[in-house]
Amino acid sequence: MLQITEIFRSIQGESTRAGLPCTFIRLTGCNLRCTWCDTEYSFYGGTRMTLDEVMRKVWDLGGKLVEITGGEPLLQRPVYPLMDCLLGEGYRVMLETSGERPIDKVPADVIKIVDVKCPDSGEPDTFRLENLDHLSPHDELKFVIATRRDYEFARDLTKRHQLTRRAAAVIFSPAHGEVDLPNLAEWILNDGLDEVRFGHQLHKTIWGAEAKGV
Repeated sequence: MLQITEIFRSIQGESTRAGLPCTFIRLTGCNLRCTWCDTEYSFYGGTRMTLDEVMRKVWDLGGKLVEITGGEPLLQRPVYPLMDCLLGEGYRVMLETSGERPIDKVPADVIKIVDVKCPDSGEPDTFRLENLDHLSPHDELKFVIATRRDYEFARDLTKRHQLTRRAAAVIFSPAHGEVDLPNLAEWILNDGLDEVRFGHQLHKTIWGAEAKGV
């Protein structure tokens, strides 16, 4: 059984696939408490669903791009058979994970979006550096940036570990309402981070920052 907060279809708002229609499976529960978290409603509650029930709901919504998110989806062991089942049915599967959980057992064909927590997230030093050794060429790394200190942390870690060579994309994503977008863009440009991608939460532009199920 899986504890599910919501399953819905929307426009992918983040990652290199931003703008594509996507079905989201949001699992309940998270062991981190990031200061800028916009899905606190997924920490508790939810509905228990069987694998078959989840698959039926995904099928009914249509489309072939699916993202598993949370909360932290890797806290639930049944997420692994869910990923296998989705892949087996021909879905293109994305997994959004905090980077605090090991990713070595995630199926290789799953596109992992791994979040590296910056100092002002409130959860510094939770990222497992060993996860870098388990990235596939199609995976992505994301830094949510709220301050100049966060930016410098992301910049320095990216350079030190040559992250742009380890993943398909390294994304610097501004925490909504916390950092001015032009400032972040200028920092990236001024430091010559030519292989870093500026992120933006497209779904918040479309539906607003407080909307759920989008």
